[in-house]
Amino acid sequence: MLTIEKVDTNNKSQIRRFVMYPYHLYKDCPQWVPPLFLDAYLPLNRKKHPFFDHSDGDFYIAVRDGIDVGRIAALVNNPFNEVHKTKKSQFYFFDCENDREIANALFQAVFDWTKARGLDTVVGPKGLSAFDGYGILIEGFEHRQMMTMMNYNYDYYPRLVEHLGFEKEVDFVSCYLPGTAFDIPERVVRITQHVMKKGKLTVKRFKNKRELISWAQRIGQAYNKTFIHNWEYYPFSQREIDFIVDNIMTVADHRLIKIILHGEEVVGFLFAFPDVSAALQRAHGRLFPFGIFDLLLEMKRTKGVSGNGMGILPEHQGSGGNALLYYELGKTLQEFGQFEHIEMTQVAETTRQMRADLKNLNGVEYKNHRVYRKIIT
Repeated sequence: MLTIEKVDTNNKSQIRRFVMYPYHLYKDCPQWVPPLFLDAYLPLNRKKHPFFDHSDGDFYIAVRDGIDVGRIAALVNNPFNEVHKTKKSQFYFFDCENDREIANALFQAVFDWTKARGLDTVVGPKGLSAFDGYGILIEGFEHRQMMTMMNYNYDYYPRLVEHLGFEKEVDFVSCYLPGTAFDIPERVVRITQHVMKKGKLTVKRFKNKRELISWAQRIGQAYNKTFIHNWEYYPFSQREIDFIVDNIMTVADHRLIKIILHGEEVVGFLFAFPDVSAALQRAHGRLFPFGIFDLLLEMKRTKGVSGNGMGILPEHQGSGGNALLYYELGKTLQEFGQFEHIEMTQVAETTRQMRADLKNLNGVEYKNHRVYRKIIT
């Protein structure tokens, strides 16, 4: 018999079952990268996670004959709905066996939750913060997940969701760039030289991590302003900016974080991080006692980089800022002498100029995550 249990977020046993389910489901999957337990438990902590300052959500577990066989979260982001004049709920943490009955029961809980709040559309996967991965993987199942900056799922997930009547909302593509992309094309060099000669935009290089941290709030505020026209945009609270900054700093190398200045104002940025996916897989969720040391070692020996988060303030777009960021990142990667490839992670399909730029750098779009929507009648 299949039942759906609503998780009591004050019940440690239920929380643990919800958190641990994907560790069991994907235990034999070489492409899955397990999140650290510290991060996996945080979304169910209503006091600590900033999402619950302004929004709401509930978590569900599917149980068949006493065994957990699936999970899902139903969420509503109130600031998002206010800004976009919508009545959307969102689902996240959808995981289950390849079984339509389980998927149907889990999503029925989300549909009922949505209707009870007077909402009319369900979208997802879409999480609680800007650094939760968007969408269900529909292409690129053979490739390893890029840390926990994106979702990974088995290839039957799209079929389960589409069988329920979900349709495409938006795609997020990830682009693989070989080491040759670090050799910046002449066209990009020319644009960069022109921008630097004009002197209106400059790139800030950080001397150490302490200096990077001292700029963190200014970077966070620029992040908040940059994506105002993006599909996923809503204004972040100060606590959410702090949360994003804390996430960035965990695996940040100050040399790989690039910001563009117009005078003293931060008007653009590019976040790049050493790919520590292998260390996260070895840690199996545990940071201590040895996971932290392995993570630090992996930062020094990994051959890959993740580019996750690039933007220019709307009023400065088209002024050569993108070329300046690509040039600076390419030069820095060459200086490292360590990296052999880079992945630009989850670029919205609507950012046509950025996708064209990446293709000009010999990039190949090799993963695709789809956000789905379903209108509830």
